[in-house]
Amino acid sequence: MLQRFCLWERLAVGIAVATVLAGCLAQNDEDCKLARTGPPATIVPIDEESRNGTILVDNMLIKGTAGGPDPTIELSLKDNVDYWVILDPISQMLYLNSTGRILDRDPPMSIQSIVVQVQCVNKKVGTIINHEVRIVVRDRNDNSPRFQQQRYYVAVNELTPVGTTIFTGFSGNNGATDIDDGPNGQIEYVIQYNPNDKTSNRTFDIPLTLSGAVVLRERLNYEEKTRYFVIVQANDRAQNLNERRTSTTTLTVDVLDGDDLGPMFLPCVLVNNTRDCRPLTYQASLPELTDPARVNPISVTPPIQAIDQDRNIQPPSDRPGILYSVLVGTPEDYPQYFHMNLTTAVLTLLKPINRDLHQKFDLVIKAEQDNGHPLPAFANLHIEVLDENNQKPYFTRSTYEGFILESSPVGTTISDNQNLTSPLQIVVLDNDVEETKDPQLHLFLNDYNTFFTVTQSGITRYLTLLQPVDREVQQLYTFSMTASDGVQESVPVTVNILVIDANDNSPTFSNISYNVKIYTDMRPGEGVIKLTAVDADEGPNGQIVYEILAGDQGDFIINDRTGLITIAPGVVLSVGRSYALTVKASDSAPPAQRRSSITTVYIEVLPPNNQSPPRFPQLMYSLEVSEAMRIGAILLNLQAFDREGDPIRYLIQNGDPQQVFNLSQSSGLLALGKPLDRESTDRYILIVTASDGRPDGTSTATVNIVVTDVNDNGPVFDMFLPKNLSVQEEEANAFVGQVRATDPDAGVNGQVHYSLANFNNLFRITSNGSIYTAVKLNREVRDYYELIVEATDGAVDPRRSTLTVAIKVLDIDDNSPVFTNASYTVCVPENLPPGTVFLQIEAKDIDLGSDVNYRIRTQEALQYFALNKYTGELSLLKSLDYESFSDTEATFTFLVEAFDSKGTMPPGLATVTVRVKDMNDYSPVFSKKLYRGMVAPDAVKGTVITTVSAEDQDPPGTPASRVRYKVDVAQFPYSASIFDVDENSGRVVTRVNLNEEPSTVFKLVVIAYDDGDPVKFNTTTVEIAVLQPSVIPRFTQDEYRPPPVSESAPKGTVVTVVTAAALNQTIVYSIVSGNEEDVFAINNRTGVISVKKSLDYESVESYELRVQADSLQVVRSNLRVPSKSNTAKVFIEVKDENDHVPVFTKKMYIGGVSEDAKMFSSVLKVKADDKDTGNYSAMQYRLIIPPIKDGKEGFVIEAYTGLIKTAMLFKNMRRSYFKFQVIATDNYGKGLSSKAEVLVSVVNQLDMQVIVSNVPPTLVEQNKDQLIGILERYVQDQIPGATVVVESIGARRFGDGYSEEDYTKSDLMVYAIDPQTNRAIMRNELFKFLDGKLLDINKEFQPYLGQGGRILEIRTPDVVANVKKQAQAVGYTEGALLALAVIIILCCMPAILIVMVSYRQRQAECAKTARIQMALPAGKPASTAANNLYEELGDSTMRGYAQQEQQQLLRPSLLRPEELSMESGIDPGQEYYGQDYYSYEHGYELPQYGSRRRLLSPSGMYDEYGEVVVENDGGYYYSPHGSTAEEWARKKRIKLIVDPEYETSSTGEDSAPDSSQRNRLSNPNVQNNINGNIYIAQNGSVVRTRRVCLGNNLKVTSPVRLGKQFKKLDKLAVTHEENVPLNTLSKGPSSSDKMNTRPCSVSFASSTIGAENIVTKPRGSKMKSTEERESVVDNEDVKEPLESHSEHTQSDEEELWMGPWNNLHIPMTKL
Repeated sequence: MLQRFCLWERLAVGIAVATVLAGCLAQNDEDCKLARTGPPATIVPIDEESRNGTILVDNMLIKGTAGGPDPTIELSLKDNVDYWVILDPISQMLYLNSTGRILDRDPPMSIQSIVVQVQCVNKKVGTIINHEVRIVVRDRNDNSPRFQQQRYYVAVNELTPVGTTIFTGFSGNNGATDIDDGPNGQIEYVIQYNPNDKTSNRTFDIPLTLSGAVVLRERLNYEEKTRYFVIVQANDRAQNLNERRTSTTTLTVDVLDGDDLGPMFLPCVLVNNTRDCRPLTYQASLPELTDPARVNPISVTPPIQAIDQDRNIQPPSDRPGILYSVLVGTPEDYPQYFHMNLTTAVLTLLKPINRDLHQKFDLVIKAEQDNGHPLPAFANLHIEVLDENNQKPYFTRSTYEGFILESSPVGTTISDNQNLTSPLQIVVLDNDVEETKDPQLHLFLNDYNTFFTVTQSGITRYLTLLQPVDREVQQLYTFSMTASDGVQESVPVTVNILVIDANDNSPTFSNISYNVKIYTDMRPGEGVIKLTAVDADEGPNGQIVYEILAGDQGDFIINDRTGLITIAPGVVLSVGRSYALTVKASDSAPPAQRRSSITTVYIEVLPPNNQSPPRFPQLMYSLEVSEAMRIGAILLNLQAFDREGDPIRYLIQNGDPQQVFNLSQSSGLLALGKPLDRESTDRYILIVTASDGRPDGTSTATVNIVVTDVNDNGPVFDMFLPKNLSVQEEEANAFVGQVRATDPDAGVNGQVHYSLANFNNLFRITSNGSIYTAVKLNREVRDYYELIVEATDGAVDPRRSTLTVAIKVLDIDDNSPVFTNASYTVCVPENLPPGTVFLQIEAKDIDLGSDVNYRIRTQEALQYFALNKYTGELSLLKSLDYESFSDTEATFTFLVEAFDSKGTMPPGLATVTVRVKDMNDYSPVFSKKLYRGMVAPDAVKGTVITTVSAEDQDPPGTPASRVRYKVDVAQFPYSASIFDVDENSGRVVTRVNLNEEPSTVFKLVVIAYDDGDPVKFNTTTVEIAVLQPSVIPRFTQDEYRPPPVSESAPKGTVVTVVTAAALNQTIVYSIVSGNEEDVFAINNRTGVISVKKSLDYESVESYELRVQADSLQVVRSNLRVPSKSNTAKVFIEVKDENDHVPVFTKKMYIGGVSEDAKMFSSVLKVKADDKDTGNYSAMQYRLIIPPIKDGKEGFVIEAYTGLIKTAMLFKNMRRSYFKFQVIATDNYGKGLSSKAEVLVSVVNQLDMQVIVSNVPPTLVEQNKDQLIGILERYVQDQIPGATVVVESIGARRFGDGYSEEDYTKSDLMVYAIDPQTNRAIMRNELFKFLDGKLLDINKEFQPYLGQGGRILEIRTPDVVANVKKQAQAVGYTEGALLALAVIIILCCMPAILIVMVSYRQRQAECAKTARIQMALPAGKPASTAANNLYEELGDSTMRGYAQQEQQQLLRPSLLRPEELSMESGIDPGQEYYGQDYYSYEHGYELPQYGSRRRLLSPSGMYDEYGEVVVENDGGYYYSPHGSTAEEWARKKRIKLIVDPEYETSSTGEDSAPDSSQRNRLSNPNVQNNINGNIYIAQNGSVVRTRRVCLGNNLKVTSPVRLGKQFKKLDKLAVTHEENVPLNTLSKGPSSSDKMNTRPCSVSFASSTIGAENIVTKPRGSKMKSTEERESVVDNEDVKEPLESHSEHTQSDEEELWMGPWNNLHIPMTKL
């Protein structure tokens, strides 16, 4: 038993041991297997550029133990290419091994996955299992797109339609590429705003961003802009928008010139601020009757030339040619005379023009392209027909005689009479010129031109004095005068100018004193001495009177005329006495001008003797003798007297050395002994003696002989003047030379005249002998002439002489040198050495013997360039520097000229443009030689470490000045693999995520290079130190998101607090990005971020700040070290506030509404914008409109859309208008508000025009706003601020009555509102504004109407056209109506006679009534007029009344017209009407504003009754003036009953009188009475009657007539309130039997529209007949303020006045 038990015990132990061994063996078999389910391979992702040591697999989950004292498995890596994976066998973890390298998925490494085998060896069993680990490298967006080209270029024609794709160069591999994978490598393109080309992003678009196709969005215009620089941005499509990377390139779009402009005539002077040329007029002139061969081609100034404004169409072969033609001209037969070449515009004359038929031609020339372009150019051509110079000028008189006072000053005009009262008029005419025009002749004098001159212009000329004249020297000036027109010369005329004497000489004695001896035996009366004084003046000025002033002692007397002194009667002389006589000689001029002189005569008395000498009768003799006097002629008797009678012997003692004269010794007769010659001696002064033979018996006398001239000499040419002359060719009126001939004769006999004996058609000679060419000479035809000049004197039988002059025609330099090119353009590289020849120019002169020289004309160019004057070689004076030019294109343009050194013609000019080519001058220069930076050991890729900067002194904007940066990979390859520099900014950044050891220092070489030619560069070194992690602060959060900050938050408001920490470091906070506008501030010690500037939600909704924390040690080094831990993002949201008021898009909205508009029709839409967002920008609109009727408003507005609609009907309200305000309130009516004005004018088709176009209505509807904007601009050119409104758009209507429709064309019906008048512009004016600019409007419509779309016509609306036809049809009956009217007038003649007979009786009766009226009390004076109807509510005249009562009293029917101003809607200057301009339907109510209603003076309405009162019963009463008559007034008053339904004030509010008060209203002064009834109808009409003024012998109206009246009143529901007889003013009851006195009647009324008129017939006015009805029609024009009567006699049924509906008529407008 025991053995069995032991056996079983052992068996159990064995089984347990076996079980344990089996478990161990099973466990050893499971080692190296995966402890997980699923696929055998382990697949893990990892981002490229992950840090070294990044965990790839945190646990391989392989069964077994690889570490410890008893490992069961052994793990290792297999196929670990490049050792990218590190295995930790104990923890079964896989790590990334990227030490010194970067795991880069992108090329060139292109590591997209890493596959390794983890080999597991079962150490117990020895089995080996390989586990595959597949590491998928995920792409990071670490590469920016790169464009394959630096620049892209495309050329686009300006005529390219909008929407065309103009560039597809970014497709395929030509655009940008991104080596990233997936969305990170997908490229999309957008156009960015270019601040240097602000229109590029608006003009072009990329609608399909993935394709990059550039599409044209706006029309191009080559003339405005020729090049666009479009910045195209390529960005990848990373899922995180903030991680997307971009790059940009520039697409240069050159605009090619297209044929969109027509020609223009040159020269073109632009109108200010436009591209339009001012009107140009070409000028030409032609002599009449000229052979066309002589003038063709006609010279036009300036030459006719037109060019295409599209000057750069490419290729040049596509450029159109210009065709010229004459479009129209006056006179109409111009084609018979002129022809214009179609292509050259050369104008030729077809046949000679007779100036008697045509004096001028005005032509309009047209230039158009030969390709049918629809925009021709026009210019004017004025051709003047000159009169042929075939008539000589002529004087109207053959001789002229003038007078001048010898004392006249210089400049005095010669007179035509001796009284000097009128100037001498010299009229000279030329039959070649019209008599009324100045012939512009040259007048010259052949003599005395230093004394006289003639005025230079005018038909009538005048002679003026050049220097003083002296009659005593020369009294008569005779000369000839000739007129010349430059070619023809007139016949000379003789001018005689007589110098009128002035008393400018005193009488002169021959001696100062005289000694005379007399004897005692001389008897009284015997002569003592004869004194002779000489006065050179003539007339009274030369008549001498003698007198003895003193010393005669009464013994002598003198003859006052002869000067003979004789012994006075009764005088006995005594021996020994002596006398000293003072004798005065005076002329006979007026006393004020009289001149005199004195002499002394000494007389000695001697004893008597017989030895006294002979005495001549006078001491001086004068005579004139012709030089033709015969020899022997007796000239003078010089016989003397001797007292003693002794024989006398005569002798010429002196003055005749040639013995020309003979003096008889015995008789004293003087005779001519020899011939006289005035030319040799023209005056003789002879001293003659008479002697009686005694020594002292001799006396003397003087004989003055003047020799006068005869024509005994011919003209003699001056032979010393040259006779061989020369003249240059091609010069008309050129001076050739001068001949001079003299004639020694005097006066006319010595005046020489010149003429030509031959070649009169080629030469002419003037009166002074100057020879001129008469026409242009041609040396090639004849170069030598022998000209015969003839000289004649001015005698009646003239003498002649001739002279032959030789004339040689010289060649002239009449051509300027011409350059082979008008302009030269050359490109010169900068920095060429001085002296380099870069261009040779050439010019030629076709003149013979010319010597062409060259020079630079522009002075500024002389410092840079030199021009060889002989060869034309252009060279440099100094090197050119591209950088010295300020403009973008370094060009130098200057003028060079070529001139003939031997000639005188102007030089030829050419333009030289030198383009300086930039040759890279400067290398970039770094600001530092060594840059330092710090970086965290774990800095992420893209961390900015420092920034390098280099500058290039090459000109800004040039490729040579653009500095870019790159890393030198050769010197420090490892540094270059982990650091990079931004190409454009120079920022040094980390290229990969760093995993470097602290305290490591890297060196990086950065290269700065430019894009010049050649490329120049420079280098610098950057030292980068890797910091210890302990000195780098760490933020507590990577991102901070504080609550939103209100945009109204004040400055200093705390936004949030950021916190960072570092070991034993002081932290300094800063905002490194996102705060470019300095809106926020951060406390650098506490990290508190606060508001620094005002926030504006509408500008920026959110901010993303990047803050950085640095240790104070790093900051002091002026460095920052960004890392993952020391930077954080702060997201700040701005909360919007309602801080902006709504702003309407317009200050005033102008619209229109048609008369036939239905209720709630749309009028216009207003819109207000609000910069706020959300509900703060949601608008609610409302209107402020003065109520119109029963508190209703004429318009309503949709509260949230702003659409204004009608709330009433506008029938018959044309040309009325409404003004009101619209209020916009944001926040759905709870916020801020603003207002705008709205003007709505009522129109109908009379104000409209229909614009017919050839496009469907749908197209017009689509572009309605653009088309209306164009039309509005042209209307505003005429009426500023005008608004064009569309009435309708529909199919074109045509045919009879416009009953047919064409949907391929459209009718656009529009009208325009004038903001000045608030009404529609007249239809005809609107037509003129638009039709005159139809061509321009069509041009602007083209983009919207499409190719070929245009306006066909502008026509009248259908309704207006139909009315015109009906009006024409009505006109046919006018003749019949006129005949009927004549018959009626003839039949009425008897009735007219009856009226005239009864008129006198009525006149007397009315006079009696007038006397009664004059006794009435006067009314109160009128008060001051208010500004408008609404202001009446507060007028001073209404003080004391409650507001409601004031509204009642303000009814226009109750107010004085002086207190009412015209409403704003009334046309100024319109005639006053008794009712509205148009009648209205029965019971229709109009608004009080905007109508054409006039408030008329209701003359005589109130003054009769004194004032209008409101009684306690609420009724209106008219009662007399004065308190004393109050009781009587109550009895005599008239009560007005107003139906409450129509009781409305002029302000549109109901009137309700206050029963507790009685109010009075002042009324005007009128002296009339009323005798009649007042009725108020239920419809608001006032029904009034008036009694006729019956005579005593006439009966009152019959009961039958009264019954008819009351029946009519019953129909109108009229209440007859009271019948007030007013024919008497006596107190007491009135009776019907006292109604025999007929006062002049007055009618007044009140209608519902509030503008009725009360019209009074004045006293003494004529009454039509006793049966005349009393109704007054108020819609008649009021010509006199106190008189208005019906135009016709009404029937019984028309007895009552029915308000404005009595004569209903249709409003018509004159067509």
